[in-house]
Amino acid sequence: MNRQLATILLLLCISLYAMPQDSAVPRKKAYPGGKCYMMRVTLRDKQANRCSLQNPQDFLSQKALQRRRRQGIEVDSTDLPVSDAYITGLQQCGMEIVTKSKWNNTVVVKAKSMSAFKQVARLPYVTQTRLVWISPDSIAPAEGRLTMRKELRGWGMESTSTYGVAYAQIHALNGESLHRRNFMGDGMTIAVLDGGFMNVDRIPAFSTVKIAGTADVVNPDKKTMFRNVDHGTKVLSTMALNVEERYVGTAPNAAYWLIRCEDNESEQLVEEDYWAAAAEIADSVGADIITSSLGYSEFDHKTMSHRYAELDGMTSVCSRAASMLASKGIVMVSSAGNEGMGSWKKINVPADARDIITVGAVTPARKNAAFSSIGPSADNRTKPDVMAYGSPAAVVTGRGSLLNDMGTSFAAPQVAGLIACLWQAHPEKTAKQIVDTVRKTADNYNTPDNIYGFGIPDFSKAMNAR
Repeated sequence: MNRQLATILLLLCISLYAMPQDSAVPRKKAYPGGKCYMMRVTLRDKQANRCSLQNPQDFLSQKALQRRRRQGIEVDSTDLPVSDAYITGLQQCGMEIVTKSKWNNTVVVKAKSMSAFKQVARLPYVTQTRLVWISPDSIAPAEGRLTMRKELRGWGMESTSTYGVAYAQIHALNGESLHRRNFMGDGMTIAVLDGGFMNVDRIPAFSTVKIAGTADVVNPDKKTMFRNVDHGTKVLSTMALNVEERYVGTAPNAAYWLIRCEDNESEQLVEEDYWAAAAEIADSVGADIITSSLGYSEFDHKTMSHRYAELDGMTSVCSRAASMLASKGIVMVSSAGNEGMGSWKKINVPADARDIITVGAVTPARKNAAFSSIGPSADNRTKPDVMAYGSPAAVVTGRGSLLNDMGTSFAAPQVAGLIACLWQAHPEKTAKQIVDTVRKTADNYNTPDNIYGFGIPDFSKAMNAR
């Protein structure tokens, strides 16, 4: 090493050492409210319910009921809300109600001490309790809004296609064949379950997106939907944008429900309860398709983490809810996960759910991405189901910039958007028939495996399938 280079390195080290610590790592703050805990309470039944199956309009939207009728699906006891009488009983024990799942018949409650839950466990209508959240000692302060640009630009990302930089990923799925027939998602509603949709309300490129509604399961009283992370922004962009010659998504004419259900302050089991509640909201408002690029396997507290044997589509709260979606008339699309190069390697929950489309990531050479999580499920079902561009995929960030990003997170919504277009073309099909059609028209259907699944779907073939 020559003397000049050594001097430069020394000065660099000195400058890094002298740098204020909070410029490199954000200072954390104490968790507001002090130590507290959340418990999942499983209830015995739904007696003393204010709602009845004779009046489903009291708890389901007209659109949700129409979706069921169109597919010959009856409203059943799982659709009834959790019993108000039981909720009142939990509150009388001093519990704060955090979230509920009518499909799982569970309630998440919050208290200041673990001993407070003893009375809850003794209630005659409680069958099981499980600790799902422990308040962290400290959390990072909220980052606030990202600065953004008004025009879609990306370094080295130019295209002469009408689809702009999204052309390759749509073409890989033969999605333009649907669009040429004017199947662009009109009349379809897609619910996006994610952790935040940074600046979707401000970025000009999103101004033409049909936002049917929003919900925040994690912080229902706080206006954080468009201030928390831009993961959901990127996911939404792959489907909803319609900026010719810059970026056109897979279902630009669909309507979108944006539902935040990811707690960005910690990674704990309660997020599966949030996810189940979000899926039920999507059902209640009449969504046709749910796309979720969230997945869970390992948590901050190891006792909450999953084992591979639990990936059977029925063990985790969110997978159990996801496995019910097709029977409610909804097509569920889930990212497979990005654990392929880690010690876990397998799909996450709810990607293990039954009767859904789990999507892995491929490269432009149509080879599986090394990071893409693999199957099978614990009960030996083929996973992932299909593959799409994710190594990389073109997205729009919360700064309003074009970017090539990596992950199954961005493969899944591409497929979800084209499923909306396919279902628009074939409204007579049920959710389970749509799932089956997408699998059968993929390029590895005859020789499926647990790395590539059934392969890359061909939506031209799917449109023409009977």
